[in-house]
Amino acid sequence: MKPNEKTRQVLVGGVPVGGGAPCAVQSMLNAAADDVAGNLAQIERLADAGCEIIRMAIPHRKYLDAFEQVCAHSPLPMVADIHFDHVIAIEAARRGAAKLRINPGNIGGWERTDEVIEAARAAGIPIRIGVNAGSLDDAIQQRADLTQAEKLAESACQYVAHFEERHFDDIVISAKAHDVPTTIEAYRILAQRIPQVPLHIGVTEAGTLFQGLVKSAAGLGVLLEEGIGDTMRISLTDDPVQEVHACWALLQALGLRRRSPEIVSCPTCGRCQVDLIPIAQHVEERLRSVAKPVQVAVMGCVVNGPGEARDADIGVAFGDGVGILFRNGQILRKVSTDAVVDTLMEEIEKL
Repeated sequence: MKPNEKTRQVLVGGVPVGGGAPCAVQSMLNAAADDVAGNLAQIERLADAGCEIIRMAIPHRKYLDAFEQVCAHSPLPMVADIHFDHVIAIEAARRGAAKLRINPGNIGGWERTDEVIEAARAAGIPIRIGVNAGSLDDAIQQRADLTQAEKLAESACQYVAHFEERHFDDIVISAKAHDVPTTIEAYRILAQRIPQVPLHIGVTEAGTLFQGLVKSAAGLGVLLEEGIGDTMRISLTDDPVQEVHACWALLQALGLRRRSPEIVSCPTCGRCQVDLIPIAQHVEERLRSVAKPVQVAVMGCVVNGPGEARDADIGVAFGDGVGILFRNGQILRKVSTDAVVDTLMEEIEKL
């Protein structure tokens, strides 16, 4: 798998999207739109987690001042998310947005869309054209000859043609559905029909943490494996930081990008002589603050580690009331169960 080199590259702030660049990780703020301090605090947490592009909704013109203040102090490039009111998009472009996200289907017609295009052109920023099933043009929605995925793709392609006719090709496309098969099909069609346009991939309204992770991994994993996707968001009804962790975990699982440690742990069985689940969870939590792309194994018995986990950079296997610390398949020493997590973290720091 390689990043898609066929797509044009656009810059969101200093973050390249498309043109062979690594798939960029995004999330969206969920603090109140007028809470400048709250949004900036959330941005800091997201940046620490590895977020590279952040989106903020501007539901009303009265929130533009707050958006401008957030842009001025954010360490991450800010995407202004606008529905219905094209004036907000125009003003956001003037007030520091690194990218606009609009849906031409609900922004008020082509004339207003063109005004947004010109505002983005003047500001030198890209636009993400966001298409979803809830706001398709009536003429497309009523076509019985098209599947829902084909309707999404057709709508997106029409918007791309309109933008390119106006010599504005600094665009990214998304065509999201809340079900996995439709999402996969829509993006496959887009990758064929408009291979030059960078794609923002995601499953919209994916759900709460467990369901959202499963649906997003199922859909985005397929697309990324096929080389489709230049930037991504895993949408969750949860803390946005979880979205970022999920994106990086998926990218690492596919071998596309590595930023933080990967934990390998066994599901436990009757051979396990320790309460492994809380230990593994504790290790995972401690690893959140480590920015080394290492593989860490936490195994319940010596069958799984260091035997089956010999490829791990560092790990621990439990047996006879102690933890057996190993590195690259070689046993280092025995450690008491109570001291395992701290000792493991100390060894990781040495790597």
